[in-house]
Amino acid sequence: MAYFSFTSKIAAGEPIDVFNEGRMERDFTYVDDVVDAIVALVGRPPQPARDASGTRPAPHRVYNIGNHTPVPLERFIAVIENAVGQRAVKRMLPMQPGDVHATYADVEDLAAAVGFAPRTSLENGINAFVDWYMDYYQLQHA
Repeated sequence: MAYFSFTSKIAAGEPIDVFNEGRMERDFTYVDDVVDAIVALVGRPPQPARDASGTRPAPHRVYNIGNHTPVPLERFIAVIENAVGQRAVKRMLPMQPGDVHATYADVEDLAAAVGFAPRTSLENGINAFVDWYMDYYQLQHA
């Protein structure tokens, strides 16, 4: 969601809301990596797993799919700015109630099950997304 929201606003010269003055880290995952993980799991029949107490079998496994590498929000924005060719107008805001400073996916179980490892770097993913976005909306890079 951040890919789209920030790209559309930066390309239009509209301000983006940057919470906690940008001092946050998030795990950005390119869609191709998500698809790769899902495709790898499709051919695997559900395997019973234990619930958190370890006593009752759960009918299916649940896996986190992500990049498992948190990225500073300011770096994420800078990569989009570079790809769009335009600086962001940033509206620096305080931390939102209930938000956290850093998030990232733990993909250890997924890696063990199907050998998943994300292959798309932040730069490559954002560049591909911005190219698609500009083409789809018939916009020119600044």
